[in-house]
Amino acid sequence: MRTKHKRPSIVLQDGKPAAVILDIDQYREMLERLEDVEDLKTLEEMRKKALQFRSLEDFLEEYAPGIGR
Repeated sequence: MRTKHKRPSIVLQDGKPAAVILDIDQYREMLERLEDVEDLKTLEEMRKKALQFRSLEDFLEEYAPGIGR
């Protein structure tokens, strides 16, 4: 369910737009959308590369040294 957002307020400095004041929920929604776009770009890049498999021991040695022993 989408909530109705207040209109952003534009702050002027010397008669020119300098900043925008947003409703906090609108700001959070914008951040979520931006994160989604970044995730999709990362996924697209990952799909371009060939899959590489390795053993669990090798993975643990790289990301958590000492655990795989």
